[in-house]
Amino acid sequence: MTKLLSFTVSLAALSAATAAFGQANPSPVINLDTITVTAARTERSTAETPQSVQVLDRAQIEEQLKFSPSAAAALGKLVPGYSMSTQTVSSASENYRGRDLLVLVDGVPMTTPLRDVSRILSMIDLNSVERIEVVAGASSLYGAGATGGTVNFITKKAAEGKPTVTVNTAMRAFTQNIGRSLAPEASVTVSGKVPNGFDYLVTASGRGAGRTYDGAGRELPSDGLLGQGGGDRYKAGNLLAKLGYDFDTSKRIEINGSLIAFDQDPKYLTNYAAPYARPDRTRLYPGQNVIEDTKSLSLRYTDKDFALGSLSVLGYYNDIKKRFNYSTFAYPYNTQVYYSFNPLSPTSPDNQTTLYSQRGGVNVTIDTSLDRLLPGAKLTWGGDLIQDRTWQTLTNGQDVFTPLKQTTTAGFGQLQIPVGERIVLRGGLRYEHFALSVSDYVRPAAYAAVAANNALGYQSFVLPALNVTGGNFDYSALTGNLGATVKLSDTSEVFGGWSQGFALPDVGAFTRRAGLSTAYACTLANINCLPASRRSISFASIAPEAQIVNNYELGVRGSYGAFKGSLTGYISTSDDGVTFDAATNTLSQQKERIWGAEATADYAFTEQFTMGSVVSYREGRYDTNKDGKLDSYLPNNRIGSPWRGMLYGSYRFVNGMQLRLEGEGFSDRDVAIDLTGTRYKLKGAVTMNAAFTAPVWEGEAYVAVNNLFDRAYQNPTATSVRNLANYAWGRTVTVGFRKTF
Repeated sequence: MTKLLSFTVSLAALSAATAAFGQANPSPVINLDTITVTAARTERSTAETPQSVQVLDRAQIEEQLKFSPSAAAALGKLVPGYSMSTQTVSSASENYRGRDLLVLVDGVPMTTPLRDVSRILSMIDLNSVERIEVVAGASSLYGAGATGGTVNFITKKAAEGKPTVTVNTAMRAFTQNIGRSLAPEASVTVSGKVPNGFDYLVTASGRGAGRTYDGAGRELPSDGLLGQGGGDRYKAGNLLAKLGYDFDTSKRIEINGSLIAFDQDPKYLTNYAAPYARPDRTRLYPGQNVIEDTKSLSLRYTDKDFALGSLSVLGYYNDIKKRFNYSTFAYPYNTQVYYSFNPLSPTSPDNQTTLYSQRGGVNVTIDTSLDRLLPGAKLTWGGDLIQDRTWQTLTNGQDVFTPLKQTTTAGFGQLQIPVGERIVLRGGLRYEHFALSVSDYVRPAAYAAVAANNALGYQSFVLPALNVTGGNFDYSALTGNLGATVKLSDTSEVFGGWSQGFALPDVGAFTRRAGLSTAYACTLANINCLPASRRSISFASIAPEAQIVNNYELGVRGSYGAFKGSLTGYISTSDDGVTFDAATNTLSQQKERIWGAEATADYAFTEQFTMGSVVSYREGRYDTNKDGKLDSYLPNNRIGSPWRGMLYGSYRFVNGMQLRLEGEGFSDRDVAIDLTGTRYKLKGAVTMNAAFTAPVWEGEAYVAVNNLFDRAYQNPTATSVRNLANYAWGRTVTVGFRKTF
């Protein structure tokens, strides 16, 4: 924390000194009242929203694209409360306020709730995104998955006028080894609108990566997070195609299709022995490539003159395939693998999984004016119908958890009432029902180990194949929200409220671990020791409980002249929170509480010079022995570094050139996560980034440097996944060019 504070003060002093070179022009007024669609499922002003809302516009997105193509990296910098990016294809242990973040693209959910594998955020193409809306806290508007918050990536729209073409190209490399770390990127967007009402937009992007290095020049592993995928040796591509038609000024139909592709070809297995994850150059990678193949199709119809108000109908279908890394037994970080039935080489050659998910749904939203009853009052209401089918297999086709089907039906109503000229009240209810169908399956035999006082330091055993019987199960809940905004002035307000989220936690992860305990263990010499009566288990006996999360929030936001900012405090509680224990590879549910504070600030000293900051604090405790008392701190994979901050300064010269400096910092964490006092220390660090932009050939050329001083430090989020040190990226330099024709 001391490092973070001293860094913030020093950078502030440096940036303030730089401001002296700016021209003494009148400070521009910053408009705060942004229109969003995510916080209410319809268009609402932020001034009417009793929750913390962050809106990242296209200029901010383009600024972050200079540093990294990753959406997770952009959120980690600019959104208080979101974790630092793992700098890999995976978002494992990334979270928002210590809980799950629901990821939407144009309102379409892109996550896989029946088996939450946390691998989508880093692969969203920011070149196609116009703005990003982030709503904090549990939500009862979108349903399962939004226990921590909701992020909606709203893609570009075709503009009036002649067709346009936007090109963005870049080359990125690590200064530790430029030749072996080259990472090219290219993106093209074509859009246009024709007089008969049709409009179109197509964005195609491709990128690749060589090797990656930390600040000490050490090559980073291809699978440091164990089974999740890495940030090296890959090829990736995105395609977005949109076609819209305006029947008139109030009625519109739009069809969207998108493709996300990723292919990583690791060269080596990863060595998970302490003190840190690294490539194991003695063992070539024997598995199949890590892949992502996500296709999404959606159709939206809107009618602002609908008889009952403004109507929006969204239908969508996602077809998802995700293959993960092959990994081998490695105590104590990979203590359970599927068994080869050879104790000398216990890892099965099929110990690599592929997840399949098919999800389709229809969302209906109607925004009805109640002016006849009460001027300014509005009722937003509608319903959702969603069908999910998810399964995951080994490379030999064996299921690794029970194949799952779920039908979700929900209805909601949200009432907004103005009270006088300064107060807006908002409250609503959502009823949601999950009909879950669980198929029977056989959990494959596993090889596992626990700590022991012997030469190896562990005792290995076999968990025989186990029959898991399924069935049909129903979960339902009525959740609500209530809040208010109070205007302090025309450009500032106090906001606060209570909101709930309802979710069925990662069913696939619970069933995958069916019978993975010493209670079902057999020795290596007698791997079929279980009697017939103990060779099966029912889903009902291991099923997770659906959780309701309560979020309480109070804040102030506003602008005054050249300043805009926000300050928010929150508390989030649940009686059935979900925690993963990396040491035992188990999931548990228990009572928990998370609390924190967040602040943002921007000040335009002149038309040329602006400074801003993002600061957040979060912490949490949970009930490890289920006696009703919050006896321990939540583990690092839920909280990570409690304090995080980013401070930036941006100066635009009179000739159009621009310089941006960023400082990022995060604190240590060293707390007891159980009653025995277990601790996994996270080390804090401070880094700097810089970007220089210049007008060239009627376009924009840029050079960006991440980790300017090539600091060697541990990535706190990646380290939290398995409590094994994973080092962060060293210095990278990006050279790029962007132009619109």
